[in-house]
Amino acid sequence: MTLWARDPDLAEAINRDRRNPRYLSDLEIPAAVRATSDLEDALTDRELVICAVPSHGVRDVMRQAAPHLSEQCIVVSTVKGIETETCMRMDEVLREVLDPVHHPRLTYLSGPAFAHEIAHGRPSAVTVACEEEAYAISVQQSLSCPWFRCYTATDVIGVELGGALKNVIAIAVGICDGLGYGLNARAAVMTRGLREITRLATAMGADPMTFLGLSGMGDLVLTCTGDLSRNRRVGLALGEGQKLEDIVSGMNEVAEGIRTTEAVGKLAEKYGVEMPIAEMVRDLIAGSITAADGAAELMTRQLKSENE
Repeated sequence: MTLWARDPDLAEAINRDRRNPRYLSDLEIPAAVRATSDLEDALTDRELVICAVPSHGVRDVMRQAAPHLSEQCIVVSTVKGIETETCMRMDEVLREVLDPVHHPRLTYLSGPAFAHEIAHGRPSAVTVACEEEAYAISVQQSLSCPWFRCYTATDVIGVELGGALKNVIAIAVGICDGLGYGLNARAAVMTRGLREITRLATAMGADPMTFLGLSGMGDLVLTCTGDLSRNRRVGLALGEGQKLEDIVSGMNEVAEGIRTTEAVGKLAEKYGVEMPIAEMVRDLIAGSITAADGAAELMTRQLKSENE
């Protein structure tokens, strides 16, 4: 098994010390895993390729990877985000940068799974989506083990949007908790947030039932309530009055929801979908409102039916 790292010094450190000094540094990496900073070396003749880079890097990395991918390989994307500049989902980005021969074998893994817990063998369950279900089943069989269970799906749009949009709602829940508004408010934001996610995703062609599953409600619950959630931590800090630039500078990992929020606003406008919670997060990140004012606006909006 080969692990690609952009930084040659990081790849050397992993091979030498059997640990990643930047992420999950307490975990010993098995001897069977070899790190390299050479994409051609990492990808040549591989049957299964997992793309796990931040969403803003997918286009560049996979464009560089494209010439080295075997025509028969299955690509698994674990990326949860939307490209800010184009508002494209990751499946759309991959289809744009990879040769059509790869398109049927593009699969997408999403669901409630913190890397730290998976790495330490704690039970987790996820969804693997592919329009050609046979390839999703192949990935399911390759990745599943006693503590990591994969389910299959064919709703790529829904699985992709569930994984991306829940990060925005997790920031909103963190804001709510940072303001000290309590558990009732947290439950309300999560529930109405799921409604917003479903509303936009179905307008974009997703199956609404997807959002009752692991890549929908499951991932939302975990990211909104788990202490390991980077997006929740960003929201907590915003709710406590910290500035975004100070929050980001203190993080060594990417909180995808910060970038995704801008794209969600554009998509909501494009599809004519009302998303007041996502809009509040966008405005707070932009610095045009305070957390308390944003929460007040949500609570004093025009009253309406729950099904709207």
